[in-house]
Amino acid sequence: MSTTHLLDTAGEVCPFPLAEAKEAIAAIPSGDLLRIDFDCTQATESIPRWAAEQGYPVVDFQRVKDAGWTITVAKP
Repeated sequence: MSTTHLLDTAGEVCPFPLAEAKEAIAAIPSGDLLRIDFDCTQATESIPRWAAEQGYPVVDFQRVKDAGWTITVAKP
């Protein structure tokens, strides 16, 4: 059973949400999920692109309220 780890980067400007996501996913075990909460518009493109390039499947990507998003990636 996988565990979901939460990374809350709301209020941080790009590229910090992506940089923190890279560190966070490196620290979690294979098979777990990383949920990244963010409100930086640029990260709506940079985080999914990074995940695809690294082979991390995006299992959920949602808009939250007016200017926030949450994306969950799996670490194979």
